[in-house]
Amino acid sequence: MIVIIDYGMGNLRSVQKAFERIKIPVLITSDKTEILKADKIVLPGVGNFERGISNLKSNGLFDTLNERVTEHKIPILGICLGMQLMTEFSEEGNVEGFGWIKARTIKFVFDRAYLKIPHMGWNNINVVRDSPITNNISSDNLFYFVHSYYVSCENRGDVLATSNYGVSFVSSFQKENIYGCQFHPEKSHDAGLQMLKNFSEL
Repeated sequence: MIVIIDYGMGNLRSVQKAFERIKIPVLITSDKTEILKADKIVLPGVGNFERGISNLKSNGLFDTLNERVTEHKIPILGICLGMQLMTEFSEEGNVEGFGWIKARTIKFVFDRAYLKIPHMGWNNINVVRDSPITNNISSDNLFYFVHSYYVSCENRGDVLATSNYGVSFVSSFQKENIYGCQFHPEKSHDAGLQMLKNFSEL
């Protein structure tokens, strides 16, 4: 069973509905017992990094996820804020994340008025290495983004795809069982559903 983590951040139902469209059952939960039984985990999220970490810790989910991901090596997919929470540190609140990926979450800063923040809308991804999660996905595919902060990886070997919005940023990464995407696959039509299908088949 794929479990979607409910920690009070973002529209979890839209992620659930995307999986349901490709006939994959998922469960939205904050129950540690269910998380400990999960075959795969999705950590979605929209909003503030500091609040996300605070919610995970106050619910006791931070340690549970650490156990499942780092000890049991359960595949996990972070979406948008969920991806950023996997990094070591964010400028949004100046707080530490899970630290599963050697990366930092950095605020977009532009001196060009035509580049609005947040980066919102459709953008392509440049797939830089092979991974099961990017099967049947190419750089021609467009994905939907909404974010004011972006991820910068220390180890280029962790980067799956990059995108450009004023600067080049990491739009997807993978390290062993840990997968992240800055875009919203649940809002990215066929290409996004393909990525969710790929994740379900890991």
